[in-house]
Amino acid sequence: MQQILTLIEQKKQEYAQLALFSFMQNKSINPIQRLAWAPCAAHFIMNFGELNKYFLREEPTNDPIQALINKHTYEDDHHWLWFLEDLKNLELDKLLKFSDALKFLWSEETKNARCLNYQLYRYTSQATPIQKIIVIEVTEATGNIMFSTAAEIGKEIKAITQKPCRYFADFHLNVETGHMTSQSGIEQFLQDIQLSEATRQEAYELVENLFTIFTQFTNELLVYAETHKIEQQLKTA
Repeated sequence: MQQILTLIEQKKQEYAQLALFSFMQNKSINPIQRLAWAPCAAHFIMNFGELNKYFLREEPTNDPIQALINKHTYEDDHHWLWFLEDLKNLELDKLLKFSDALKFLWSEETKNARCLNYQLYRYTSQATPIQKIIVIEVTEATGNIMFSTAAEIGKEIKAITQKPCRYFADFHLNVETGHMTSQSGIEQFLQDIQLSEATRQEAYELVENLFTIFTQFTNELLVYAETHKIEQQLKTA
């Protein structure tokens, strides 16, 4: 399993070089505009709790790896509540009426967010605990890059508006950095898992596929942020 975790770390560093993160770090751009992609990510964020509750979690279980997964899902299944709070504080929920929001969430602009959900469901439905661990670790790796970047923007927004963020903030980042392999003893436990050659090759392929769909999703967020001027939309709203 150590080889799989090493590959995930390598792909994480590649993921960190995506153009969205340079855009988010560009302080010449209004900080709220640097989070303008948030509505575009809503389909994925709101479904993430469902992924944890109904696909990753499996109770009862006698499998020690699945038991670790179950514990983790209870830590990750409610983050969407913080996202909704931040949409209000950023005033982004003023932009669309409900029927328009539904059309937007199932539009071409957000198709990669939906595809990411569907692929995650496909990869975790009837998955082995090892496959679920891989999905969790890739999701945590990409999330760490995203939230470490977004947390800095959250600090800027709080300084300007006096309204704190929770999803786009150190609050969320600190939760995410407590992911499964950083817990005492668990990293070594996972590293020591022995995989057959066939299972290892399937795991390599799964890691590659997961990073591909997360990359497509992340690139979609950049396109949305660059083509939707939030300040103008808020004035119109």
